[in-house]
Amino acid sequence: MNAEFRLPDLGEGLTEAEVVQWLVAPGDAVTLNQTLAEVETAKAVVELPSPYEGTVATLHAEAGQTVAVGAPLIDFDVEGDDEPAPQDDAGEKAQPNLVGYGAAPTSAGRPGRRARRAGAASAVSDTAVLEAAPHDATPAASTDTVIERPRSTPPVRAHAKRLGIDLVLVAAEVGDRLITRNDVDAYAERVGVVSAAVTAPALGEPAAPATPAALFAVAQEGERETRIPIRGVRKHTAAAMVQSAFTAPHVTVFHTVDVTATMDLLASLREDRSLSEHRIGPLAVIAKAVCLALGRTPGLNSRWDEAAGEIVQHNFVDLGIAAATDRGLIVPNIRDADQLSLTGLAGALKALAETARSGKTSPAELAGGTFSISNIGVFGVDAGTPILPPGQSGILAVGAVRRQPWEYRGEIALRQMMTLSLSFDHRLVDGAEGARFLKDVADVLQEPGRAMLFR
Repeated sequence: MNAEFRLPDLGEGLTEAEVVQWLVAPGDAVTLNQTLAEVETAKAVVELPSPYEGTVATLHAEAGQTVAVGAPLIDFDVEGDDEPAPQDDAGEKAQPNLVGYGAAPTSAGRPGRRARRAGAASAVSDTAVLEAAPHDATPAASTDTVIERPRSTPPVRAHAKRLGIDLVLVAAEVGDRLITRNDVDAYAERVGVVSAAVTAPALGEPAAPATPAALFAVAQEGERETRIPIRGVRKHTAAAMVQSAFTAPHVTVFHTVDVTATMDLLASLREDRSLSEHRIGPLAVIAKAVCLALGRTPGLNSRWDEAAGEIVQHNFVDLGIAAATDRGLIVPNIRDADQLSLTGLAGALKALAETARSGKTSPAELAGGTFSISNIGVFGVDAGTPILPPGQSGILAVGAVRRQPWEYRGEIALRQMMTLSLSFDHRLVDGAEGARFLKDVADVLQEPGRAMLFR
């Protein structure tokens, strides 16, 4: 019996997704909840588990193709004469394990990694590596031999695919641990493959110098331009920024603040052995200062509801942190950030950064957000005019910390300075309220003890 699987709504009303890679092929036997493919939405890379147990009959899309939500994705041959339960069935036969579809998992564990056939090796081959790793890889001539899928994240697999490198060969060198992008690049360099992309920094990670060829794609000899499809995160970001720029009247104000006391505080916290497990950096202190200041200026923690004709003030802070990844700019959120301590915020920032770098940020983690921070200082930039994320009334850009001459207690001294850039929606926030918020944040950074006065 034939069963059709259509692309489900992967969350937040996303209308389409791009097939990054198939993990099954026609004729493959699949089990319930086995990963079928990796698809990239406008917000994240998602693994699609199988809602059926059976045999793959037809794949309706190729890798790199964009598929609309609700369009046929894959057909199965399943046992039985009765039609399988619909994917959106709300009854007991199907309990969603992704938004909008899926079958109930039969165990609490994660699905096992799918074995791949050795005949699917990529264009880059290294027989010496193959011979050195009999349990990880086999020569391509043995087409019926089954090998274990190497451990890696979706962005790393996509990067290896762009370079034409089989991760089985990389796994033979690194062993059973998770394969990283650096592992792929190191292997590519050894076998003479030139990398076509560069990883963008996430959160507090410094940016590496990049050339136009590294940022986009290596042009063929004689070509004067390279065309890159607009899709995925870049497509979503462009649409969101255009919507925001032409909907909310942006105003940006700047304030340069002496953060020497904050940097001294962080130095003392690093020396405290009881805090050795916590990596508390400037961004954590800034996040805490923002949460405190939002409590005193609720207009910056609001949204404009055009349809209802209302201003909605949030009584919580879901703090968005802009992160540059190799897939583009994303803004995951720290839920209820105003309820976290300084160490709690530091831990949340660390977890958020690790998830963003691995490409595992889920659509739910990118949804919502009541106020955002963009750490442009990691790029060595002092100030800017950030665009509001749609639905938010404020975003704070944090510049680089620079040691420079400054007036201090009536004299000129070398101080550690930072420029804050606040953009806000002038429909919701007056200039005076925006200035008060910025001053509150600056006061905490200039004298961290002032946080004791906030409530």
